[in-house]
Amino acid sequence: MSVKVFERLRKLMIETTHEERKEIDEEIEKRTGKYCDEGVNELSDSEFIEIVNNIKKKIKKKKKKKVEIPSYV
Repeated sequence: MSVKVFERLRKLMIETTHEERKEIDEEIEKRTGKYCDEGVNELSDSEFIEIVNNIKKKIKKKKKKKVEIPSYV
């Protein structure tokens, strides 16, 4: 996990899970084409927050789908 991404999240006072941070790192690498510690410096705060919010929504949606599966007894 990226140290600089973690520091930026803390600076912006955004709480995340380990799973969310891993996804954020991957998205930064995908968007910038650089390792996340380098790529995070190329993003504005608004771009960074957009990535974080999109990841949080994506993970929340995944977890919701898992819960909605009916169990047959």
